[in-house]
Amino acid sequence: MSDRIFGGIGLIIAAIFIWQATLIQESFISDAVGPKTFPIIIAVVLGLSSVYFLVRPDAPPAWPTFAVLAELFMAVVVMVAYAELLPVLGFAIATAFAAAYLSWRLGSPTLHALIAGVATSAGLYIIFRLLLGLSLARGPLGF
Repeated sequence: MSDRIFGGIGLIIAAIFIWQATLIQESFISDAVGPKTFPIIIAVVLGLSSVYFLVRPDAPPAWPTFAVLAELFMAVVVMVAYAELLPVLGFAIATAFAAAYLSWRLGSPTLHALIAGVATSAGLYIIFRLLLGLSLARGPLGF
């Protein structure tokens, strides 16, 4: 059912795209193709894709369990905390914590996750700061 809803919405958007493309004013200085062609091509591709979803929908999706949704929610919480703590802890420390937690939740043993977090942080710091010369948030330790 969700595929058919998605296909119907896509078909409506494609029709609106084509309608809006036909309203584009052409100036006297224009190439052979004109400004309407590209939006119409995009709308036709979107329309054909939407018709496919209307005609041949997939089987109903298997929704994740509550435990999986809780894991995803915690990953979002970690990324928001990472963004908030980046100016306070600095790039290296905040990235090490976030990468270690996410590695752990993806199934690494605790020690391996800690090593992966530190290695990810160090690797990104070397690439961004030392090789590319980008300025990163400095933490209490100065890096």
